[in-house]
Amino acid sequence: MNNIIDSLGYLAGATRFRRISEKLHTGGDKIYEQNGLPFKASWFSVFYSLAKASQPLTVIELAEKIGFTHITVKNVVQELAAAGLVKTVINPADKRSRLTSLTLKGKKLREKLELVWANFSIALQDLLEEGHPDFLNIINRVDAAIGRCPLNERIATTNANKIVVVDYKPSLKHWFYTLAGNWLLDVLDGKLEEEDKFTLHHPDSAYINSGGFVFFALLGDKVIGCVALKRLGEDSFEFCKLFVDKNERKGGAATKLIQRCITRCMENEAKQLWLQTTNRMKEAHLLYYKLGFADQQPPKEMAVLARTEKIMMLRLR
Repeated sequence: MNNIIDSLGYLAGATRFRRISEKLHTGGDKIYEQNGLPFKASWFSVFYSLAKASQPLTVIELAEKIGFTHITVKNVVQELAAAGLVKTVINPADKRSRLTSLTLKGKKLREKLELVWANFSIALQDLLEEGHPDFLNIINRVDAAIGRCPLNERIATTNANKIVVVDYKPSLKHWFYTLAGNWLLDVLDGKLEEEDKFTLHHPDSAYINSGGFVFFALLGDKVIGCVALKRLGEDSFEFCKLFVDKNERKGGAATKLIQRCITRCMENEAKQLWLQTTNRMKEAHLLYYKLGFADQQPPKEMAVLARTEKIMMLRLR
C-alpha cells in the first residue's frame, strides 16, 4: 500500500534514503543481538575506522575519514565510550581536543564482529543489487555530485541546462556521424580507417545488432555527445567513438556517457570494460584514470585500430 512519502517521488528523496537507512540499522541491530554481540549498526563506521587506525584519532579526524558531521561522530564516540568499547584522552598536541582509541574490550569485540561482518557484506550486496547491479557506483556518483554541487545550489539550475543520456533511437542515428565522424576526420586528416567508415554510418548494425549499445548526450533538445558500447565477449565490452561537442565540454557530458556505459555493463554482468585511445588525448586519460581505468595489454577479442597508442581496462567485478 502506497503512503504519502512514496507518492512524492523525488521530493521525498532524502526521506526515502533515511527510511532505508533506518531499516538497515534495525536489521543490523537484530543480527548483532542474535549473535550475542553488544553492538549497534549505527556505531559501525566510527568503530571500524578506529579499529583500522594505526594511532588514536580526534573526532575531527574521524569525521573526515567517514564523511559524517562532527556532531554525529561525537555522539557515536560518546555511546561507544559509555559501552566501554573506546576510551578518550586529552590530545597532548591540542588540549582542546581528545584522542579516541579502542579499549581492550573493544579490541576483543572487534575479533568477533569481523566474523559477522563477512556475512553482513554478502547479505548487503545481495540486497542492494536487487535495486541495481551497479548500486555502489550509483551511490558513489550521487555522493560525488552532492560534493560538487549541493542541493541548495541546484535549486537555481533549470532542467533545460541539465545533460541527460539516452539510448539509441533511429531519429538520432545521423548524429553519430555528425559528432564522432567529423571529429575523427579532423584527427585523421580526412583519412578514416576501414572500421570507421562502416561504424560511423551504421552504429545500429555495427554495435547494437551484435549485442552492444549506443548512447547520446542531450543538453535540452541539442545532441552534444555520443558513445558506442561494443560487445567483445560474454562478459566484456569496449566503449568506442566517445565524443562531446567542443563547445559543451567541461560540463560533465563525457563522464555521464562513460558512466552510462559502466552501468549498462554491470546490468549485463560484465567483468571488464575496455577502451582504445591515443597519446594526444591527455585530458581524456585523466578522466579514465579517475574513473578507475588502468593501462593494459589488449585482449584477443579486441580489434586494435592502427591509430591506437594506449589501451585501458576497468575491472567491474
